[in-house]
Amino acid sequence: MDKSNREFARKLEKRTKDFALMIINIASQLPNNAVGNIIRYQVIKSGTSIGANYREANRSVSLADFKNKIGICVKEASETQYWLEIIMETKLIVGDEIQHIHKECSELLALFTSIARKRK
Repeated sequence: MDKSNREFARKLEKRTKDFALMIINIASQLPNNAVGNIIRYQVIKSGTSIGANYREANRSVSLADFKNKIGICVKEASETQYWLEIIMETKLIVGDEIQHIHKECSELLALFTSIARKRK
């Protein structure tokens, strides 16, 4: 991996960790009832998994391992986007913060989809 790729990977690791922290913060604002608890669990699980799997991808032992982990990042970002849309469409949380997180999730999904396609 050359220097520019290492720098890109380092920045994307930080970005995905920052995203995980945003997800945890926004999830804490969900109502403390059956629906809120289920959605909180799901969105935290998928939203924090993106960065964890990307970090693992960067420490992969083979190209196949890397591709597999990036594929998981795509799936988890897509699932997180789904839960964020559920939160917005049910108006469990409204405002700029949830919109910003959804936008960031969409950008991460596009990035990981692009990375996955380049590695095929």
